[in-house]
Amino acid sequence: MSKDPTVFEEISEDDEFSALAKEARHQLKRMLEALLFASDEPLSLAEITARMPDHVDVQALLQQLKADYADRGVNLIQIESNWLFRTAKDLSFLMQAEALEPKKLSRAALETLAIIAYHQPVTRAEVEQIRGVSTVRGTLDVLLQTEWVRVRGRRRAPGRPVTYGTSNQFLVHFDLESIKDLPGIEELKGAGMLDSALPPAFSMPEPDDNEDLAPDEDPIDDIEALEAVALEDEEAEAEQEKP
Repeated sequence: MSKDPTVFEEISEDDEFSALAKEARHQLKRMLEALLFASDEPLSLAEITARMPDHVDVQALLQQLKADYADRGVNLIQIESNWLFRTAKDLSFLMQAEALEPKKLSRAALETLAIIAYHQPVTRAEVEQIRGVSTVRGTLDVLLQTEWVRVRGRRRAPGRPVTYGTSNQFLVHFDLESIKDLPGIEELKGAGMLDSALPPAFSMPEPDDNEDLAPDEDPIDDIEALEAVALEDEEAEAEQEKP
């Protein structure tokens, strides 16, 4: 029985096209991998797309690369809309010998950080109102130096106070994909961090670290922000020194 040669020709062309498509996808993933490894900071989808060839489904490639690295020593992770490589959680102990001993935050700094995380955008006065005590001079400076907290803008209120919020570095350090992954009331109760017998009216805001300014915030540049934080520190110290 004779065989139709055109059948083999079609199969051969399909196989060749499939091989070319596979090689093209492999090269695109290599490009994506190189971009992410070379970057000192997490890259957003928009930043990655701008550096990749046109008409490439970058989101699909990122998901494939994430799957490729799922069982490796480093994992590709997403922090909100940003992507980065990070040591696999179960191997983090290997890095301890190389890591510098981190300076532990004071209780005041931890409380301030928690308030900013849950209540952002928030001013120094609002932090003090929630804590019930004045913020110690330098507390916010320490949090700004860790880059877990950032200056957002100025509140449209008397005195034009500075507003604070958390940063992407905060999410990376605490291994959160989104600020909404922060524990809620029930989780905090279970961990013993909140009294189980809370007042009936007690509630916690849903954290929101949207980078867009709120309707009652105005933009502020970096130099103005540093000067404003320093001025608030001086005013707070002067207030504490009053008899």
